Amino acid sequence: MQINLRMLLASAVTALLLGGCAQFERNTPQAAVDDDAICRAQGERGSSPYVACMKDRDVAASRGGNERIERAHRNLAEDMLNNRR
Repeated sequence: MQINLRMLLASAVTALLLGGCAQFERNTPQAAVDDDAICRAQGERGSSPYVACMKDRDVAASRGGNERIERAHRNLAEDMLNNRR
């Protein structure tokens, strides 16, 4: 009886420790892109083309990030419903 209790406790501790390592996204995030370097090709810092480029990249990044996270959550929920996890 004492051995079973120890095994159960060890299993629970192991599960908690490994749970911290779980990844909820299937794809690893892409490497950060240097927006400043890309937009400097459009014009000097502070110029209208540079500012427009930075604004466009900021809007695109905010939209893309949310969609990726939502897709990952949707996929995780679907996998859990279909007993794939």
